[in-house]
Amino acid sequence: MKDRPALVFIVDDDDAVRNSIRLLMKSLGLATRPLSTAQEFLSTYDPQQPGCLILDVRMPGMSGLELQQQLNLRGAIIPVIFITGHGDVPMAVEAMQQGAFDFLQKPFRDQDLIERVQRALAKDQVNRAELSERAKVRERFDSLTPREREVLALVTSGKANKVMAADLNVSQRTVEIHRARVMEKMHAHSLAQLVRMMLDLEETT
Repeated sequence: MKDRPALVFIVDDDDAVRNSIRLLMKSLGLATRPLSTAQEFLSTYDPQQPGCLILDVRMPGMSGLELQQQLNLRGAIIPVIFITGHGDVPMAVEAMQQGAFDFLQKPFRDQDLIERVQRALAKDQVNRAELSERAKVRERFDSLTPREREVLALVTSGKANKVMAADLNVSQRTVEIHRARVMEKMHAHSLAQLVRMMLDLEETT
């Protein structure tokens, strides 16, 4: 399946700001989706869509901060760049503490926004690649039989084949076969890689 192109979401209640950012992004060849309210963004947002979000802190209805909190609750990984008026810097700092990618104070230079957007899109790409890899590891783990999972647990705890055979009350040859099947199914090329996979899975469960 072809990767979806990144989209720069622009959520600001000021038409002029939205339009100027849209034109700036267009000059870089980036697709945009300008929206005037946080609610509109939330109701149409697809977590599978790569990109970043340029978000005004202070808006009527749901504020930028409230939108960020909602995204956090949904486990959304889209990087958020806040744009703020000079009086909103404390709010922007709070947003950063809650996981925002960056913030810019109005008025800002085009180049400053461009640099942040490019970094945010790169970050999103890395995040999505990691999530995709974890999903694949989870699928591989789920394909193991109960016995293979037992062998996997013993292997990654550092036990030798001979010890595992005694623990499982089977022959050492049987352990070797199971161990080889675990390595093959998990697409692991080394014990260290297998251990790393299991640590990553534990972090996400």
